[in-house]
Amino acid sequence: MPSRLLIEIVFDFVCPWCYLGVKRLSFLLARRRELDVVLNWRPFLLNPDMPKGGMSRADYMIRKFGAEDRAKRLYASIAELGEAEGIAINFSAIRRTPNSVEAHRLVREAARTGLANRLVPRIFAAHFVEGLDIGSHAVLTTLASEVGMEVEEVRSFLDSGEGTEFVHAENLHAHRLGINGVPCFLIDGEYAIAGAQESEVLERLIDLALSTNEER
Repeated sequence: MPSRLLIEIVFDFVCPWCYLGVKRLSFLLARRRELDVVLNWRPFLLNPDMPKGGMSRADYMIRKFGAEDRAKRLYASIAELGEAEGIAINFSAIRRTPNSVEAHRLVREAARTGLANRLVPRIFAAHFVEGLDIGSHAVLTTLASEVGMEVEEVRSFLDSGEGTEFVHAENLHAHRLGINGVPCFLIDGEYAIAGAQESEVLERLIDLALSTNEER
């Protein structure tokens, strides 16, 4: 049996490249079922100054890209890539760009009961396919319940604010490590690769990590 591998994914829920990268990783792991892999989801904030309630999509695109037309051209190309991966990315459904801190907090809570790997793709789909406001406690509670989390416990957790400082600390830590773009995949603390890599690229890096483990 191969050694257990830890794959840390530094990501943000408002990053479409992260959605693509995570989807490609999931395809790889589904194909390589013999691998013993533990996933650790690590927060990154592309918009650390985003208001807690988010902002309108139009205002966000103008602030980030200077003009909506430029953003729409970029998003069209991303949507094509998503379609190739079986993801029906629908940027036009997104009315508000959310603050992603609450979603990251919830993923950390889900990890305590082994549900993070189910929750992460559900939140991505809610945002990029369904256009739901993943900064909303009500939306996050519904999504959490869909993957098996207890509704009242989720509500209580989200209302508590627990884990907010952790998310910001993790974002700062990522920048101190030199991670300025996401997704970034850290494998066994030895190898790192950034970007929405093709599954074959991730597979080569995983196999390299496995061979390194065998040599130790």
